[in-house]
Amino acid sequence: MSVNALIVRQVDAQELWCPEPVQMLHAAIRQIACGECVELVATDPSTQRDVANFCRFLGHDMVSNTHTNNVYRYVIRKNS
Repeated sequence: MSVNALIVRQVDAQELWCPEPVQMLHAAIRQIACGECVELVATDPSTQRDVANFCRFLGHDMVSNTHTNNVYRYVIRKNS
């Protein structure tokens, strides 16, 4: 099964700044089942640090992390 098949929510946090992207990610993670994924799209470079910390502290998996043309895309799998 591909990661795309597991993405059940997409969060567009472009043009928003810390802490809003991670707050939006947290809200989306609460609404999905374990094993499902959220895709976060952001333009704030601090999300590189913030999303990694979010995953580490809350026990979720960062399935992918890409950066193209000042747009950061993350796929996060909920673990608990």
